[in-house]
Amino acid sequence: MDKSLSAAQARYLKIRSRHKRRVLAGQILLFFLFVGLWELAAYTGILNDFIFSSPSRMTVCFIQMTKNLSIFGHIGITLAETMGSFFLVMAFGILTAMLLWLFPSLAELLDPYLVMLNSLPKSAMAPVLIVWLGNNVKTIIAAAVSVAVFGSIMTLHTGFKEVDPDKIRLIYTLGGKKRDVLFKVLIPSSVPLIINNMKVNIGLCLVGVIIGEFLAADKGLGYLIIYGSQVFKMDIVMMSIVILCILSMGFYRLISLLEKHVGRS
Repeated sequence: MDKSLSAAQARYLKIRSRHKRRVLAGQILLFFLFVGLWELAAYTGILNDFIFSSPSRMTVCFIQMTKNLSIFGHIGITLAETMGSFFLVMAFGILTAMLLWLFPSLAELLDPYLVMLNSLPKSAMAPVLIVWLGNNVKTIIAAAVSVAVFGSIMTLHTGFKEVDPDKIRLIYTLGGKKRDVLFKVLIPSSVPLIINNMKVNIGLCLVGVIIGEFLAADKGLGYLIIYGSQVFKMDIVMMSIVILCILSMGFYRLISLLEKHVGRS
């Protein structure tokens, strides 16, 4: 332990570390309790394991699909589509929000249309995207981007408008231009907002990719879910859903690590 810490600080850090360990242990215990109860309910017939599957059946299904490596292909496709759409959403969202901040009149002009597009049910657009773009990966990426991008623009633009006005006035007082405000105040001050926006968008992009794969894919976890439900192989369906849960948790964890790294720097 760092000798520069006071006794009170060391005690506080020890208590905090102990609390984190207890929370982690509780989370692990809750997970195994849920899995155990699910398996027990399927084994005793409380749940129909043909419809609801079970952890053991999903494990067997996963092992079978790893033998020919097919499951890794489906996971890889979904991962690539999710990351591609995520980077597009963040890049387009940040650039558009900056543009709206630079030109307030443009923001006022586009505001009702952004609200309308953000409120539009994106699943309704999926068949239209298939007609426009074809039954291919472009449709899946477009569906994923459409789920997240409009909300991202609105959130980031709102955050940009709430940047400390005193800092902005200081830049102008020192002879700075709007460009100086953008790069020296707005962007540095908005890093926490951007990271929080990333946490939301990564989940939305995954949802959008699955929507796209439901309609326009022959590979990916969304395709596996549709295929499994059509041929009544619920083990494949439930296994794919569990993998999606693991992926979403992993994405969120990676962004949380990025947040901690940025917070230290």
